[in-house]
Amino acid sequence: MASKRLSPSAIIALKEALCSIYWYKSDLRSFLSNCTGNSSFIGSLNWDNYKRQIVTDLVNALVSDQEKHLGALTKLCFEVTSIRYFSHLEQLDGGEQKARRARDAVEQLRQLVEPHQEKVQDEAAVEERRKERAAKLHQNTAVRDKLREINSQFMAIATGTNPQTRGFDLFDLDPKASFKNTGEQIDGAFSLEGTDYLFEAKWQKEAVSVQDMDAFASKVRRKLDNTLGVFLSMNGFSPDGVAAHSSGRPSVVLMDGADLMAVLEERIDFVTLLLRKKRHAAQTGNIYLHVHEISP
Repeated sequence: MASKRLSPSAIIALKEALCSIYWYKSDLRSFLSNCTGNSSFIGSLNWDNYKRQIVTDLVNALVSDQEKHLGALTKLCFEVTSIRYFSHLEQLDGGEQKARRARDAVEQLRQLVEPHQEKVQDEAAVEERRKERAAKLHQNTAVRDKLREINSQFMAIATGTNPQTRGFDLFDLDPKASFKNTGEQIDGAFSLEGTDYLFEAKWQKEAVSVQDMDAFASKVRRKLDNTLGVFLSMNGFSPDGVAAHSSGRPSVVLMDGADLMAVLEERIDFVTLLLRKKRHAAQTGNIYLHVHEISP
């Protein structure tokens, strides 16, 4: 939620713009009531005060709890930065100067909040896609039945004495079967949102070693730049291997048995899990985000 907060400089710019866009307090009051959709709150401000004090009281009240007032702040910034014409100011005495000051203040606010608004929109879009995938998962009986079948197979492998490599194709990932390429054995591959993934799975009792991780990462790096690796190990990965491959530019994301069980038990869908791990690796360099660390 912290990424959605307005910066201190944006808050100052918002106050300056609100003080500048209307000369008369009655016009400003009407604008604010329409923007916030809360005329009673706007009416509770002391309109006998100077305009700058009124604006300061309003913005301070909103930013005191940005999570609660995020919608009102976002709408207010959007409406202010949408103002392109200032003929209502140009008609006043000294109108050219008043309009210039308002135009400059709005432009300053626009430069500060547009990246913020884009980030909020991106995060909202990601969350919307997550909800859509979750709804699709629960509505699709065939997928649910297939998950139960795979869950049974997983438990049989996990408790058996002869674990072996397994892959599965589900969730509309445009999967490819296992293949060999110039002597390299690849368990599987798939495409998702413009990125190609190589998939490798290890169903062994011990954690995957740094040597195995090195070998798989080398296969990935020999492919095109938009290729990443997904390494699934039922019993996790050695700490030194995770540390070695979390430094520099990550080329592999890691999944373990807990991740797979979360998918099979429908606590999270595979696509959402993979995209969250990928985003976390890109932002932090940590390629081994555990499923329990992912907020719902």
